Amino acid sequence: MKAKIAYMYKTHDLRIEEINLPNLKSNQVLIKIGACGICGSDVECYEGLSGEGRYDLGPYTPGHEWAGKIVEIGSNVTTVQVGNKVTGDCVLKCGICSNCKDGLMPSACMSMREIGFRPDSPGGMGEYMILEEEYVHKIPDDWSYIKGSWIENFSVGYFGIWGNGGYVDASDDVIIVGGGPIGLSTAMVAKTSNAKVILIEPLENRRDIALKYGADFAIDPSDGKVKENILKITNGKGGSVIIEASGNDKGIASCFDIAGHSARLRFIGHSVGRMVPSELGLTIWKTLNMTGSGGTKDFLQRTIKFMSRMSSDYDFEALCTHFFPFEKLNEAMDIAVSQKANAMKVMLTF
Repeated sequence: MKAKIAYMYKTHDLRIEEINLPNLKSNQVLIKIGACGICGSDVECYEGLSGEGRYDLGPYTPGHEWAGKIVEIGSNVTTVQVGNKVTGDCVLKCGICSNCKDGLMPSACMSMREIGFRPDSPGGMGEYMILEEEYVHKIPDDWSYIKGSWIENFSVGYFGIWGNGGYVDASDDVIIVGGGPIGLSTAMVAKTSNAKVILIEPLENRRDIALKYGADFAIDPSDGKVKENILKITNGKGGSVIIEASGNDKGIASCFDIAGHSARLRFIGHSVGRMVPSELGLTIWKTLNMTGSGGTKDFLQRTIKFMSRMSSDYDFEALCTHFFPFEKLNEAMDIAVSQKANAMKVMLTF
């Protein structure tokens, strides 16, 4: 069976090619892609600003924010069937190495694969994709593929608060650094607990969006008065939960200043590969609790259920600012690269 599939060969070299799909293994399913979002990490790989995309190992198919429909199943597949709408995990653990058997995060797997970032883990930027049954998750039949493609993104914000022993409730003052898709997902999660949600974002359009998607306050950090504004809103205490969702050096450094005593700091914005100057000594006198998360563990099913129960409150499709048919992939990527301030989410449709 022939299919048009995108391949990243190197920086600024993304091509759509027609290939013959391999036969399914007994534990695999064939998925016809309905929609796939372009993530900021896809953009950074395309620009050569991230080592996450492993085109050094060979050309790979990007796209980890996807949804589609199963059109064929392997002989041993039992939990999904042809016609199911599905999405899938991004970080794929093997389940059999010593780290997996110790119950560690998928990112600790000694044979980890990552959908949309490696030649051995093709992503959703193609007409079809093949994936093992264990990584596939059904989504409601009445969901659009566009909404389904938000699940992986939303799971990062959801896990950022609730994963690895985290929590939030109505007594919390939650401060989110960064108003991109991950930051907005985190704001929506925090608001379902009726916490006070404060989002810090330099772009005015994103601050405006945040106020419609969970944030009670949206602060512009460019005036140099972030700490002063935070203390005013929190009655001089600072945040009890800090979510760093920007991956920006200044944003990361600010977390220690705006955190209240005994605050929980949750780092989910990508910043691997850089040394970020910050006043870590504040972790001592403020008794801060810091946690990172990369590769959500056992959370996609919970994410789908969570999104289902708060769907009437938020319109995920409205967060997509640009739509392109898959055939115009390079135009879509150009927009994602050149209009980062305005392109909240560039979505490929099939």
